[in-house]
Formats: sequence, C-alpha cells, structure tokens
Amino acid sequence: MGKGSAVERYLTLYLPWGLSLLFHSDSVLSYWIAWLGSPLIFYLTLSGWLKPLPKDHTIAGQLMRPIFLVQIIFAGYMAVSSIFYFLNLLGYDNFNKINSSYFTLDRDRLALTATCQRYYVLGHAALVTGISVFMKYPVKHKYIIEKEKIANLLLVVAFLALPISVIFLSVPGLSQFSNQFSSLSFIAGTLALAFAIPLRKIWNTVFCVFLYLSNFYQAVISGFKEPIIISVLVLGIFLFPSYKKLVFVIFIPALLLLFIFLPAYNQAFRANARAGDTGDDAYRSALDATIESEQAGENSNWVFLVYRLSEIDMFTVYVQSTPEYVDFYGFQLLKQSAIAIIPRIFWPSKPVTEDLIMERVYDAGVIRRGSSVSAKPAFVVDAYLSGGTIGVFISLFLYGAIAQLISLKAEKLFGGYTLGTALIFSGLFQIFWRGLSFEFLINSVFWSYVSMLIIQKILVATLILKEKTD
Repeated sequence: MGKGSAVERYLTLYLPWGLSLLFHSDSVLSYWIAWLGSPLIFYLTLSGWLKPLPKDHTIAGQLMRPIFLVQIIFAGYMAVSSIFYFLNLLGYDNFNKINSSYFTLDRDRLALTATCQRYYVLGHAALVTGISVFMKYPVKHKYIIEKEKIANLLLVVAFLALPISVIFLSVPGLSQFSNQFSSLSFIAGTLALAFAIPLRKIWNTVFCVFLYLSNFYQAVISGFKEPIIISVLVLGIFLFPSYKKLVFVIFIPALLLLFIFLPAYNQAFRANARAGDTGDDAYRSALDATIESEQAGENSNWVFLVYRLSEIDMFTVYVQSTPEYVDFYGFQLLKQSAIAIIPRIFWPSKPVTEDLIMERVYDAGVIRRGSSVSAKPAFVVDAYLSGGTIGVFISLFLYGAIAQLISLKAEKLFGGYTLGTALIFSGLFQIFWRGLSFEFLINSVFWSYVSMLIIQKILVATLILKEKTD
C-alpha cells in the first residue's frame, strides 16, 4: 500500500459510521448500515486491503495475533452479535415473524438500538485503526530459543503455572493474579498438545491430553459458557496449521453444536447449583435436562441469542441515562482503575473494585441497588460513559494499539510468534479477547505485563532464552 493512500484507506473504515449517522432519522436503515459496517471492516482488514498482513508466517500460522483473534472475538461479540436483539425488536421470534405491523414497533427502543450500533461500528473502526497503525512485522527478536526445546517448555509452563495460580488464589490480597496464570496454564497445555500430536511425542501427548481434558472439565462445571467455547476454539486454532481439513470437519461443527446446546445447559446448571448441588451433580443434572429439553423441542436459544449473546440491551439503558440524567464520567473511571492496580496485600482497606463499578450500574438504572445480579458494563460502554463519541474513539483506538504493542513486545522478548504471541500474549493477556470494565481490564493488563517481564527474566537466567549475538 502506497503512503499516499494510507490515510484514505483508514478513513474508509469510518464510512459505515458516517453513513449510519447521516441516516439516523430512519432507525432501521441506520442500524443496518452500522451493522453491515463491521463485516466490511473485517473484510478490509483481514484481506490485507487496509494494510498488508504480516508475511513472516502463513495466515494459519499467525491467527493469535491481535489483527485476527482480538479483532474477531472482541469486535464480533461487541458489534455483530446484536443482530438477534434487533430482529427481536422487529417482531421476530426464533426467526419467525410474529409481529407483521410496522406501526406497532417500539420506535424509541429501535432508535436507541441504532444509536448503540453506531457506537459499536465506530469502536470497531477505532480498534482496528489502533492495531493496524502499530502492526509492524517482522519483529526484530532480541532473544532466541532452540526449536527443539519449545514443545517441552510448553509442557513445563502448563504444569508450573497451574499450582502458581492456586497459590495466588489462596493468598489474601493476591487473588487477582490467579486468573492470568490459570489462563497461561491452559494456553500452554493446549499449545503443547498441538505441538506434540504432529511430532508424535507419545508421553507429551498423553500428559497434554490429560491436562486439556482436566481444563475442559473445569470449564464445564464452571457455570459459564465462554470457557467451554474458548477451550474448543483455541485447540482448533493451534491445530489448524497442521490439520486444516480436520479442523474444518470437527471443530467448526463442534462450535456450532456448543452454541445450540450451551444456553439450555448453562441455564439448567446454574439452577441446579443454586439449589445446592455440587459441581458434579449439577453437571449431570444439567446435561440430562438439556437432552430432555432438546428432545421435547424446548430450548432457550432465542432468549440467549437476544439477551445474553449481546450486551446491547444494557447499553441502550446507559445511552438513555447518560448524559441526560447522569453526567459523563470523564477521567473518573481511569482514576478508579489506578486504585484497582494496587494489590490489596499492600492496601487492605482498598475499595472493592466491583463495588466501584456497580455504582455506575445503579446510577444508570440498569439494575436496582441491592440486587444480587451483577451487570458490569462492557469496555465500549465505559468508553461511552467517559466521553460519548470521542470517548469511544479514543478508548477503542488505545485498546487496539496497546494490544498490538504488547504482542510485538512479547515476540521481541520471547524469540518470535510461538512463545511471544501464541503463549505469552494469549495466555497472560486473554482479557483483550473480550474486554471488561475499565478497572478490571487496566488492572489485569498492568500486572500481566509485569508477569511477562518476570517470566522472560527467568527464562533468560535459566538459559532457555538466549540473547542474539548478531
């Protein structure tokens, strides 16, 4: 791409937002323009039209880089998943039109939904702008590692990170470090399995399968859908370079089946858990209930697709209340994020982060104060609450830029893509895939970066990583 065309190509990303804003008086048309803008942005970036994709690896061999996985999961969840909520507003139920009268539609709700979708497509454009501006490959590696050591190192990291995660969880004031090492163990074990299978390392494969199945079982009894889907998705991505046909035949149908069955399973599991069943009992009961409901033709898929797959319903409440009833927060959320960074072990009386976040949930009227429901705002919502349109643009640009810069730093410090991005970035900074409230995300990214530097120093001290001499 020539230098003269760079600015024009970046501006093209914002055309869907601009057009949807131009037609804001027609909520349905404005929504469709904004929604279709995200698939367009995916095409412009993933085809290499906006900026040439890195050529140091094949596409299949670099899917964990931010331009691929962070964009697809984060932007897909943020901007594309709202389609079912919108269809529901248009009178559809399970894709069947049950309300054929245009005049009975909730015009106010349609207008709010279109407004939120415009923020989504603006955020998507800003995200990939931040990623692409700093996407500079190939990375000049500062350290190297012998290729034959990688498979065994991954296995060691997987087994060491898990007990470290448990230790952090049991130490008062340090539990915030537990999740990052738990994620690192899962990524390391899954990546080790993907390495061991084509290399036909029998014992490595056996250990990795055991670890993967253990992690998958923990995901199943966690009561959450995301860990189960991520378990299957990540293994498929890691195996894809070596077994493309197998991934297409097995993993893609598996993911589709999970989306079909998980809503009913998750609902039944949580109901059983609230009734006092243990993880194993709740799992078995939920599985039986899911099978029975599917056989009877009953499922909660449409409710899940409308209200749980997307967070646009809550976003409309925030847009409705801010700034009309609640002022924009400005830098307040960043100040609270700075407080969240300090480990509780050094500040026992530190305000509870979740309580700080829930204040804006109550102020917006998303849920009533004292409710047992947790409804923490997504990253794009906090971006809007901080400064409206300009808040969304700046926050999402920085989100993409920081994710990309950390990925580059990891590849520089750990000798390339495999250890740098596939292991360290995807393991320690997995929070970039979904994004959370400002306080949670900034706290996690800050300490994950510190952990990354410590791990790198340990690998250098043990001569696993060696500084390049040329």
